[in-house]
Amino acid sequence: MAKVDIQGIKQRFGIIGHNPLLDREIEKALLIAPTDLSVLIIGESGVGKEVFPQMIHQNSARKHGQYIAVNCGAIPEGTIDSELFGHEKGSFTGALGERKGYFEVANGGTIFLDEVGELPISTQARLLRVLEYGEFLKVGSSKVQKTDVRIVAATNVDLIQAIRNGKFREDLYYRLNTVPIHVPPLRERKEDILLLFRKFAGDFSEKYKMPPVQLSEDAKHTLINYRWPGNIRELKNITERMSIIETEREISAATLKTYLTNPDIERLPALTRKEGDLKTFGSEREILYQVLFDMKKDVNDLKALVHGIMSGNTPSPMVEKPVTYTSPSPEEDEQIQYADDYVEETLSLEEVEKDMIRKALIRHNGKRRDAAADLKISERTLYRKIKEYNLE
Repeated sequence: MAKVDIQGIKQRFGIIGHNPLLDREIEKALLIAPTDLSVLIIGESGVGKEVFPQMIHQNSARKHGQYIAVNCGAIPEGTIDSELFGHEKGSFTGALGERKGYFEVANGGTIFLDEVGELPISTQARLLRVLEYGEFLKVGSSKVQKTDVRIVAATNVDLIQAIRNGKFREDLYYRLNTVPIHVPPLRERKEDILLLFRKFAGDFSEKYKMPPVQLSEDAKHTLINYRWPGNIRELKNITERMSIIETEREISAATLKTYLTNPDIERLPALTRKEGDLKTFGSEREILYQVLFDMKKDVNDLKALVHGIMSGNTPSPMVEKPVTYTSPSPEEDEQIQYADDYVEETLSLEEVEKDMIRKALIRHNGKRRDAAADLKISERTLYRKIKEYNLE
């Protein structure tokens, strides 16, 4: 077997870094590229997963065929079958003519399904048929069509957990996961962080016609030890903002920290969970429920303390001892009930969720993909929430 030219591939596709974990995954991608095996690319949002399907396609026998990248999380559920498989005229409201889907257009080529974990269950069944038999049905048609397409999929979600939750088909997972490629997060590529920063600083220096920003020694330490929840995308965005905003071209640690979401996050303990706690963290809303529950509990404790003060039974703040409260008077009871109603109103889950989405959109200058990554939800969910809360 010929030796894989990893360095040449990096230069060709603009990959920066010397991390052994990354090099191993690049080598794996190049070794399986000449085959027709399905590939599942796994990695956090912002690590650069989209480079690997291009690399695989360009080093395969299909390189002269169509390459189509599909963001499954950005296509509404009601139209994704039509996008992927096409539709017949009159098959649904608004279907004014026949339409070819991506699997028909890319025949002989490669389709990259990004955020494949966001596909609806019904679409997953259609995709499984393509993988197993190389055939599909257009929406509204009973005629079976053949296609010869290689599928490369990517996800930043735990598909095993999605299978347990009934949101992803187990048989489809094993068909897609013929060859898994794990793209390491930026925090596991510490030796590459400064290289990437210098590359981005140089690019933006040329783009905006100004000297490149540089880092002081303490800023370099901060940059390397930050956890980078947004990975390479976050590093690139921060470098661009500093290149535009900062008049002083040497960036100190104090200045750098103003651009980081949480510069001290590396000092915090990791959030862990037990198997029995999966329900607590199982959806985007349940964490909010937990936060609201804790807030409500604190407010109730505060109301009890206020009632104790009004009743003259407040303990000294320096002494911890049990407190016996008397029953509130009718006037006090009315005030407490009013406070309780007020808390119920202000602690609306929808209001908290709406405020979090608004702040995320502001923080990322309206870029919905980045905001969705920050909120740890899919773009499709974010689009739905924006429409639901009228945040356009």
